[in-house]
Amino acid sequence: MTMQVTPSSSSSSASGSTVDPAEIAKFSRLSQEWWDPNGKMAPLHKINPLRLQFIRDAACRKFERSARSLNCLADLRLLDIGCGAGLLCEPFTRLGAEVIGVDPSASNIAAAKLHAGKSHLSIDYRCTTVEDMDARERFDIILAMEVVEHVADVGLFIDRCAAMLKPGGMMVASTLNRNWKSFALGIVAAEYVLRWLPRGTHQWDKFVTPDELARHLERNRLGITEQSGVVYSPFADKWSLSSDMDVNYMVVAEAVG
Repeated sequence: MTMQVTPSSSSSSASGSTVDPAEIAKFSRLSQEWWDPNGKMAPLHKINPLRLQFIRDAACRKFERSARSLNCLADLRLLDIGCGAGLLCEPFTRLGAEVIGVDPSASNIAAAKLHAGKSHLSIDYRCTTVEDMDARERFDIILAMEVVEHVADVGLFIDRCAAMLKPGGMMVASTLNRNWKSFALGIVAAEYVLRWLPRGTHQWDKFVTPDELARHLERNRLGITEQSGVVYSPFADKWSLSSDMDVNYMVVAEAVG
């Protein structure tokens, strides 16, 4: 018996949109949960420090900054696509970056603005989609963290992201691989056994393999310069980087040629 696979789209959807209304509705229902480390977003809070360190270190290597500096990302313009309520936007603002966070969910953006206000942080939050942004805007760093597995058209999404990168800029993406192991761990275990995530958070056939993601990036003249798996240790109760990219993984891509 074989598992049916629906490959990620490699071309623009008929509607010319990356938005999946069902996904927006799903995450809008969680808007009040984003900043609760013990709530439904608890797994994201556990993995967030690792994501932050991975992105920060990659950016410091790329732009020749010291990761030990409190303002190591000063003067860099960073776009966080699918920012939710700002779990990455806030720490990157504290590192000195000019942060723009976009999300198609109005309730997520409202929650992000409210929390940023309480934290006295100035962040440019926008309720919009990547294809509806001003095509003239450019960014040094573009983040697509746990986003590509939720968009309607992966190819179009990467096209839009690449078009907004400054020359010499970098993109960081994280997502889930598509195989039997990711189905068992990313959906069955995470959503039904351990109940880390609400049931229905992910659709296995929308997961993106590293090869598929690489092809989308390469078509936009973006080459992967770093990649890493992300694995959870139940004994240490923590996430760490790994050579195992079978389930969760992150990549850094930069302009080539």
